[in-house]
Amino acid sequence: MFVSDVLVIGGGIAGLSVAARLSAQALVTVLEGETAPGYHASGRSVAFAHYGLGNVPVRTLTALSMGELAAHGSVHPALHIAGADQIAALDELEAVHRHYACDYARIGPDAARALMPALKAEACTAALVDHGSLKLDTHAMLQAHVASLKAAGGALVTGARVSAIAREGAGWRVATSAGDFAAPLLVNAAGAWADEVARMAGVQPIGIEPRRRTVISFAAPEGEDVRAWPFTKTVGEGFYLLPEGRGQLLASSMDQTPSDPCDAAPEELDIAIAADRVEQATTLPIRRIAHSWAGLRSFAPDELPVIGHAAGAPGFVWCAGQGGAGFQTAPALSRIAAAAALGLPFPEDAAAAGLSFEMFSPARFGA
Repeated sequence: MFVSDVLVIGGGIAGLSVAARLSAQALVTVLEGETAPGYHASGRSVAFAHYGLGNVPVRTLTALSMGELAAHGSVHPALHIAGADQIAALDELEAVHRHYACDYARIGPDAARALMPALKAEACTAALVDHGSLKLDTHAMLQAHVASLKAAGGALVTGARVSAIAREGAGWRVATSAGDFAAPLLVNAAGAWADEVARMAGVQPIGIEPRRRTVISFAAPEGEDVRAWPFTKTVGEGFYLLPEGRGQLLASSMDQTPSDPCDAAPEELDIAIAADRVEQATTLPIRRIAHSWAGLRSFAPDELPVIGHAAGAPGFVWCAGQGGAGFQTAPALSRIAAAAALGLPFPEDAAAAGLSFEMFSPARFGA
């Protein structure tokens, strides 16, 4: 049996980022059930950091993370478009960008189409362009955390599917397909499977809901170099679209279909809806879907992350419910999670921004 100071279950961005933080002060082992880290939601994320996602605390976590994210991201404009019936939502989004002192501008439809020439006139009455958004290199982010973990003497164990968790003495014993592991602290960063891990440990679940999101890939118009096109997103229900290299585009209808924890796969209806929404709002003909995939984004009932020790289960720490903002909030959220796990003070910058341990604690669900 391998013994360490901390066991982290889950090798996605949540688990690896908090493991890297903890490894500065403890010997950490990350247990990942798949053959490689980031196999599920983290490996299927478009990972574009912007402020058109999430509620106020999630946007605050994004703001606190942007400085670190720049090391693994490239600046790329985000264009938030609004139809005639979405102006109020665009006004609210502009207030968000103003609050976080973003490098943004409110623009009209002509300026929006100059940035994104495939937009149909009727699809955009007004828009907002954020010049400081980031296209993140998810692979680089994950591997940087793995490197930090290993440099501190920690380990990432893949192919370690958890089969049983038990309280043993003053710590936890976890049985996996790669052997048994033990530690005084157990961090549950299992994403869509977080409630299942809690049940194995005899801990009350918090009601994590996995939701499927589908992305399609298709060719840009022949001969068109779309690399300078902005990440384009409707402020309400609709779609997002962004370039993927010189001649390829990615799009999603921003579906959020509840799902059981699984190796998510795209469904034909979701693929068709994404393509139709793009064609309705742009002049882009989607003659063939080059590739499609789906991932599960996991939400707590109030759509806030869940960070902190479980009630009545000493040493069991939640790090779950990042929704679709896992990558863009990971720098700040991992600092908060590491502090919660080790009983350290709440990060000062996060407190100054209005966040607290209580805001993210599992205690709000009685867990």
